[in-house]
Amino acid sequence: MKFRKFLGKSVSYILVAVLASSVTIALWGQRYSKLDQLKSIIEKHFIGQADMGKAEDAAAAAMVMALGDRWSYYISAEDYADYLENKNNAYVGIGITITAREDGAGVDIQEVTPGSSAQEAGILPGDIIIEAEGQSTAGMTTDQLKDIVRGEAGTQVSLTVLRGEEKMLFFVQRREIKVTVAAGELLPDNIGYIRIANFNTNCAKETIAQIESLRDKGADKFIFDVRNNPGGYVAEMIEVLDYLLPEGVLYRDLDYLGNEGEEKSDAACLELPMAVLVNGNSYSAAEFFAACLHEFDWATVVGEQTTGKGHYQNAIQLSDGSAVNLSTGKYFTPSGTNLTEAGGLTPDVVVEVDKETAALIQAQAIPLTEDVQVQMAMESVMKNQ
Repeated sequence: MKFRKFLGKSVSYILVAVLASSVTIALWGQRYSKLDQLKSIIEKHFIGQADMGKAEDAAAAAMVMALGDRWSYYISAEDYADYLENKNNAYVGIGITITAREDGAGVDIQEVTPGSSAQEAGILPGDIIIEAEGQSTAGMTTDQLKDIVRGEAGTQVSLTVLRGEEKMLFFVQRREIKVTVAAGELLPDNIGYIRIANFNTNCAKETIAQIESLRDKGADKFIFDVRNNPGGYVAEMIEVLDYLLPEGVLYRDLDYLGNEGEEKSDAACLELPMAVLVNGNSYSAAEFFAACLHEFDWATVVGEQTTGKGHYQNAIQLSDGSAVNLSTGKYFTPSGTNLTEAGGLTPDVVVEVDKETAALIQAQAIPLTEDVQVQMAMESVMKNQ
């Protein structure tokens, strides 16, 4: 009998405690967000060791991903410097392009940038990095190796490479390296070929310089290659379009507040036969560039269907140094077309390639004379002269 009374009292106490907790949580929920509550619960009650910085990064990334917009994404504080380097087309490094070996035995050097400190030190394409700063690179990812190689300009990094059967130790100085954005070449029949890697910092300056250089060499027709070009800054794209096109509206946009804007070109232009090469990895400013030239009837578009991106983003930095690259508006071609709604740009001349050929094109490992899309673009400009 006494036990039942005790049990009854215990249950009553438990019920009161649960009700009191429920009231507390309800009041707490009115004051704090779900994420704040969850963070506090984990910090107070989780039995393991919680890396809350890592958890917050994952939560922030998931929150942005849940928006369902493929162009919006979260950037951790650790990655934000890399993001800015990409946008500025400049980074501190030694000037090598690397890839992890399938067997895990080191990291292959695919390319060495001409004039870089790596080239000056004597490092060659085909060398295998087996140690960096005394650490074995066996099983190391390219990102892990990049973290070791990166550092302040003027400092050195030690690399041990395997060249054939010989081990070689190099001390290489870290420097600021500027990415070549626009590269030009004079093709047969006075066709100027210009590959534009992106529309970030220095794109307009380098592209226009390449056009003028090729014209000095006799180019009177042009092919602009924006295949595998991820886009970039609107201002850089507008400057190139303004140089090429006659007077008219080049670009329209609509921001999240409902504000409308537009950019126009002046009357000065480059009136020569042109073609633009595009593929499924041409998006944002790259496909817009092609669409604008097409709508002005200024160039023939050759290649494959583009991605279809009609939103622009702004990178908004958070208090801890991280950032969110968030879609904050839409943009429209001169005719008023939004490329997302249109499903991308369909070329005037469709030339599809298989996956193996596409990979070679992306790696710039196929001669232009063997690139069927380039050859078709050459035919197009010859017909339009």
